Amino acid sequence: MKLENMPLSVTDWKKLSPIGVRGETGKAVTKESDHGDIRVRFVEYSANYRADHWCTRGHIAIVLEGELTFELEDGKSYDLSEDMSFQVGEKFTAHRVFSRTGARVIIFD
Repeated sequence: MKLENMPLSVTDWKKLSPIGVRGETGKAVTKESDHGDIRVRFVEYSANYRADHWCTRGHIAIVLEGELTFELEDGKSYDLSEDMSFQVGEKFTAHRVFSRTGARVIIFD
């Protein structure tokens, strides 16, 4: 992820339309802002949300509130809570998220 060609911009997240996303269980509501090669997302996961797919895209995700489990396809998992983040490179390993309690997260990819 390089920021060298991104012009200055300001995002007012309150003005963006939410997009509902159904998971394998639960739902997520996301707001997205695209900036050239980088997408920034503000995501609110419901309690018992589990992604319905394994992802291979690179991400940096910061947990603002709640708890989130970052699951790897090989069976490993990492539990994150407020003020924690996960970082994974493009095609490093297939992953998905799960939240027992719900979580608010900001994601860069």
